Amino acid sequence: MKGYISPTVGQLTLTEMVAELVAFLAEDPQAAYQLVIGTDSQERYSGKEKLANYVTAVVVHRQGKGGRYFWRNGKKEKVLSLRQKIYTETSLSLEAAGELVPRLRQRLNGLARWSLEIHVDIGQSGQTREMIAEVVGMVKGNGYEACTKPEAYAASSVADKHA
Repeated sequence: MKGYISPTVGQLTLTEMVAELVAFLAEDPQAAYQLVIGTDSQERYSGKEKLANYVTAVVVHRQGKGGRYFWRNGKKEKVLSLRQKIYTETSLSLEAAGELVPRLRQRLNGLARWSLEIHVDIGQSGQTREMIAEVVGMVKGNGYEACTKPEAYAASSVADKHA
């Protein structure tokens, strides 16, 4: 598993990132927190082949009082279609949630109030609008809330910044 990068702390393992998240949540245990995971990709040429570089962002927001974020580079692969690209982005976000959420719940043991959203890089404008129902259904089917553009900042802004 690849590690995460924090703009504040640097390179972290998943365990170290969970410790950073727990410490951030413990700073103000009465506050409400939102944990957000989103993935974006950018296509670039590697030699003659065009590959997508996938970046997943994990954002923790202390509502009304700032936040922190972490990101990791995911896989690089040839993109065959927009649908495949969006499904890969969503799958990588769900994979990150699957790795993170159980560890975070175990470490926090109910000590902080937090919710989780998966941000997907699709919206009412553009070519992805016909995919909204199926991608949101994919996220909800995995037990998470989904957020689309323009509110999906973890995917469309944070992850995009590092893709």
